[in-house]
Amino acid sequence: MPTTAPTTPRDLTRDSDLVRAARRQDVGRTPVWFMRQAGRSLPEYRAVREGIPMLESCMRPELVTEITLQPVRRHGVDAAIFFSDIVVPLKAVGVDLDIVPGVGPVVAAPVRTRADLDRLPELTPDHVPYITDAVEQLTRELGPTPLIGFAGAPFTLASYLVEGGPSKNHERTKALMHGDPELWADLCARLAQISGAFLRVQASAGASAVQLFDSWVGALSRADYVAHVQRHSAAALAAVDDLDVPRIHFGVGTGELLDLMGEAGADVVGVDFRVSLSDATRRLGPSYAVQGNLDPALLFAPWPALERRVREIVEEGRQAPGHIFNLGHGVLPDVDPDVLTRVTALVHECSTRS
Repeated sequence: MPTTAPTTPRDLTRDSDLVRAARRQDVGRTPVWFMRQAGRSLPEYRAVREGIPMLESCMRPELVTEITLQPVRRHGVDAAIFFSDIVVPLKAVGVDLDIVPGVGPVVAAPVRTRADLDRLPELTPDHVPYITDAVEQLTRELGPTPLIGFAGAPFTLASYLVEGGPSKNHERTKALMHGDPELWADLCARLAQISGAFLRVQASAGASAVQLFDSWVGALSRADYVAHVQRHSAAALAAVDDLDVPRIHFGVGTGELLDLMGEAGADVVGVDFRVSLSDATRRLGPSYAVQGNLDPALLFAPWPALERRVREIVEEGRQAPGHIFNLGHGVLPDVDPDVLTRVTALVHECSTRS
């Protein structure tokens, strides 16, 4: 008798609107999820996180599972985003850092010399068994709803490591990039391995798609991006080449870099709120789906104004080869969660194909 191959988590999500949109295939309606949907805006999130430091919460599979599922239950979004932080893999390989409330990641001993780089090992799955456990738990719970894994891109991770924390001007980062390009390249190559391995762990455990976040790369010119960054982002994204998962690449303030970010190996290019989806689609051409791009601040606007903008973005997205509705950056902590639920329903309502 013929045997049926066992069903994998990705088999269940292959025909989901999110995966189909990412692959530039026809969808029943525009899929929607929100960056930072699993987090501070939800009272249930604050309740389960009470008294638990951020990094610890990212290393407890049951807690990660609960937090990741919360916005799916509440909003009815079309995908879950894995609850973690871009510095988790750095912590896992032994970097002395902490996430300081109100500040962000703070690195005790910044990376500024060759000796500092030598303290940064490659990431293996054995460093992050709790990530594998959490993804496996989540995909069992989510069933046909896709889970998106993510990692920080090499440039953004390098900036945190070199600056020692968040930076407005990235002065030490750019000084190292131009002053010691060989050390910079070696640092970014190591971070590309770490980011790529982190993406691969999530995809291997069942994530249906992955997103590479380059939060600070908009601080660079096109020339600097090509010379010093693009190949490292490409290496991170290439780590899941053989796993048949769509790859989303997102950065902030990256209107001038969109085509280059696509060329780094993306299937979907995330668009922040500073560039219209129509302009982004023209810049990218037919080879990429787009994701975005409602201004998070508009979630505080009166409903008629917000509704008008949501409908405009859905309509702009129809002109793209594929469109995933999202914000142009992350959910702000003071947003009323009911507004996100209402936006989700509106996107579904005004995009449903008859």
